[in-house]
Amino acid sequence: MISKVLVALDGSPRAPGVFDSAVEIAVGFQATLYPFRAIFVPPEFPPAAHSGQADPLPDHLTKLALDDLWQLALRAQNTKVRLCPPTVRMGRPWRLIIQASDELDVDLIVLGSHGYHGLDRILGTTAARVANAAHRNVLVVHERADSLVH
Repeated sequence: MISKVLVALDGSPRAPGVFDSAVEIAVGFQATLYPFRAIFVPPEFPPAAHSGQADPLPDHLTKLALDDLWQLALRAQNTKVRLCPPTVRMGRPWRLIIQASDELDVDLIVLGSHGYHGLDRILGTTAARVANAAHRNVLVVHERADSLVH
């Protein structure tokens, strides 16, 4: 039985479709939906290290991500989905998705696939890493082939 679903969303144009798929599953199983976003700032990105103030970038990115997740949540307002407040964390996305799914003890993780090529195929995408390392079921939402024609 699926009673809790974590939907891991990024800021890509495909996120609404991934969210809609997760809503459909949550409604069908009468499950609770947990929207989640992991933010990763590469270590090469220079922090505000030479000032006496804390780096404002993480807080700014977190606010933007929460705003974006709340906008996506509006897409579910006419459904019967039980929606928890969105969560945003900073760090390696695949690790944070697995960590959040373990903490919440969800039954299913839903996330999107971006069809990367080249180096990502060798090193592994976030979706592949989550699918391989998670201790629960993972649904990877792929872009439909007929939508690629346009």
